[in-house]
Amino acid sequence: MTDTKRKGIYLLPNLLTTGGLFSGFYAIVSAMNGHFEAAAVAIFVAMLFDGLDGRVARMTNTQSEFGAEYDSMADMVSFGIAPALVAYTWGLTELGKLGWLAAFVYVAGAALRLARFNTQIGIADKRYFQGLASPAAAALVAGLVWVGVEYEAVGADYGVIVAFITAAAGLLMVSNFKYNSFKEVNWQGKVPFVALLLVMLVFVIVATQPSLVLFIAFLLYAVAGPINTFRSVDKVKLEHVVGDADEQVDAEFGSEDKAKTDKE
Repeated sequence: MTDTKRKGIYLLPNLLTTGGLFSGFYAIVSAMNGHFEAAAVAIFVAMLFDGLDGRVARMTNTQSEFGAEYDSMADMVSFGIAPALVAYTWGLTELGKLGWLAAFVYVAGAALRLARFNTQIGIADKRYFQGLASPAAAALVAGLVWVGVEYEAVGADYGVIVAFITAAAGLLMVSNFKYNSFKEVNWQGKVPFVALLLVMLVFVIVATQPSLVLFIAFLLYAVAGPINTFRSVDKVKLEHVVGDADEQVDAEFGSEDKAKTDKE
C-alpha cells in the first residue's frame, strides 16, 4: 500500500504572506479615509512580512508553487495598487488626468516588474535585481507621503513632485538598471563586535525621524541603480536602460564586477 501525498498548503509562510496582504489592503482603506500616515506605515509593515515569508519558507523547507503565486498576488496589492492609491488620494487628485496617469504608470510598472521577476526565477543573477524591486518602489512612494504628512504638507500643493516620483518609481521597476539585492550577504557568518554597534546606531537614527530617514534611504537606493549602470559600462546603450536584456548586457556588468574584484 503506497502512501498518498497529503494535500494542503503550508501554514506559516502563507500566514506571513496573508499578513502582508492585509497590510496592503489596510493601507488602501486608510488612504480612502484620509489616514495617510497609517496608510504609509502599513506599506512598510507589508515590506516586513514580505521579507519574512520567503526566508521562513526556505528555513523551514516549506516552499511551494502555491506560496510563490500567492506571494506574487499579495505583492501586487501591497506594493503595486496600494502605494499608487495612497499617492493618488494624498497628492494627485488635483492634477486630473495627469494625476491618475502617474498612478497608473506605477501600477503597470509594478505588474510588469512582478511578472518579469517570476519568469526569471532560477536564471537571474542573484546578486542584482533587474529594475527597482517593487517593495523598494513602494517604500519610496509611501515614504514620500509619510514625510509630507509628518511635516504637515498639503499633498495637492506638491502634486507635480508626487506625480514625478510616483511615475519615476514605476518606470524604474521596468528598467534594466542593476540594483544590489544584498543576497550575497552571509547572515550566518561572524562579524566584528563593532558591527553590532553600527546596527544599533542605525536603529537609533531611524527611530529619531523614521519617515525622513526611510524616505532618504530608499531615494538613494532608487538613484543608485542608474548611477551604478552608467559607471559599469563604457558606453550606455538603450538595452542598459530599458527593453529586453540580453546576454551581452549581463556580460558587460559581469566583466566589470570581475575587474573590480581583481583590483581588490
